[in-house]
Amino acid sequence: MIPTQKGVLHGVRVLELGQVLAGPFAGAILADLGAEVVKVERVDGGDDARHMGPAFRHGDAHTFQVFNRGKQSVALDLKTEAGRAAFERLAAEADIFIHNLRPGVPRAMGIDGEAMCARHPRLIYCEISAFGHRGPMAQQPGYEPLIQAFSGLSSTNGGPGDPPMRSAASICDQGSGMWVVIGALALLQQRERTGRGGVLQTSLLETALVWNGQKADAYVNEGHLPARDRSGHPGFVPYEAFDAADAPLLICCGNDRLFAKLAQELGREDWISDARYATNRARLAHKDALLAELAPLLRQRTRAEWLQRFEATGVPCAPIHTVPEALAHPQVQALGMLSPVQGEDFSLTALPLSFDGVRPALQGAAPRLGAHNAAHGLPLPTIHTQETA
Repeated sequence: MIPTQKGVLHGVRVLELGQVLAGPFAGAILADLGAEVVKVERVDGGDDARHMGPAFRHGDAHTFQVFNRGKQSVALDLKTEAGRAAFERLAAEADIFIHNLRPGVPRAMGIDGEAMCARHPRLIYCEISAFGHRGPMAQQPGYEPLIQAFSGLSSTNGGPGDPPMRSAASICDQGSGMWVVIGALALLQQRERTGRGGVLQTSLLETALVWNGQKADAYVNEGHLPARDRSGHPGFVPYEAFDAADAPLLICCGNDRLFAKLAQELGREDWISDARYATNRARLAHKDALLAELAPLLRQRTRAEWLQRFEATGVPCAPIHTVPEALAHPQVQALGMLSPVQGEDFSLTALPLSFDGVRPALQGAAPRLGAHNAAHGLPLPTIHTQETA
């Protein structure tokens, strides 16, 4: 694989034994940043994500392409002595090792953090689990929706009266991958001083608890949870979605100055001096009354008209886009987040980072199963796909 450009992590070697999303996402971030990422896969079908949905390219699902772009694939049978020896050689060459194997499997295979770091003292060992590395559920496996439900995250999505809802994005899986990258880079810096690596552990549950931390901390310290609101904020009014004549928009008045601008643009200067609405705390106490007056006014004009007027006067607002609308917007187009995949006929969303004004280019497509065995001096194994296994 020839990278399109040398990234900021050029020269860093990563070994990934990842499945589906959390571990592979961490590897994909590091690959986008220029690290050499070698993905170790089972010979019997490889990463399960290859088959999560219909074939997209080269027989693999779209999800696999998203979370494994820019990597190399080595297929090994870790149940054999030859496979384990090859894995150890790859680990000896790696700076960072990432896995999200089922709890108990690494120790049974002799590749737990303690054992690996004893054999490879400079290795930065990164482990992602579902429920965390200690506690009564440490050995439990788990998936994104289960963690969102278990952590309380689902219970805070949606509005009053709504059933618990999971986030459409896999925020626990992808967030855990992000924490691994942050922690691994911190340990790389520490290794510069000490010469030794270390063991990094995170989990989907810990990530979910952090994402819900503002609400959990309010409950712990104030004795109550913020009210659920589909689009709003418990601390500001008005700060939520409204219907214009033809389409919805979001208005966010984060202070009294912005509310005054909104009132003036709507021809309701009287709100500014009304004791019920003059301050944000007063508006919080009289939210229903204010929204009963505000909502009918906004339905009198189209969304485009309101956006033009509010943007001109500095009232924070935004259209509530569909995904196609968002992708077609000139601002999104200008950012260039969609990056063509070298040598392929499709594009993927790139990292939300730019270095000296340049976004890291995707380093290539996701690899075919076992495509890089020969490049690492390993014999080509007999590959068993799901269709032939």
